Amino acid sequence: MNSEMGKPVVLGKYSGEIVEEKYNPLIKRLELKIRVGHPNEGTPSKGLLRLELAKIYGKGVNLVYIRNVKTEYGLGVSLVEAHVYDSEERVKLFEPEYIIKRNEESLQKVSQSQEAGA
Repeated sequence: MNSEMGKPVVLGKYSGEIVEEKYNPLIKRLELKIRVGHPNEGTPSKGLLRLELAKIYGKGVNLVYIRNVKTEYGLGVSLVEAHVYDSEERVKLFEPEYIIKRNEESLQKVSQSQEAGA
């Protein structure tokens, strides 16, 4: 198992650490658990997390899916579960439709807010 504990990572304006990183050769995807700090701010959006993870892993954003974001109440820390796939075919085989839809909607919101802010 090639899991690295506490590898620091920067996701846009948020910093965090990769708690678990393992490659699943059967499904052909990287499975990530990342602790992200966001003191005095709301939970980071799935769209932003997708864009940043795509940059870090050198993949298209269409291969990165945020499965879950759990925020610990009052702490400004979230645990993010993400999958980074090798190909779109694998995404279609393994990611549930609702996860794909939710990730796409979140990405559109980020794109719109970036355009508005530019």
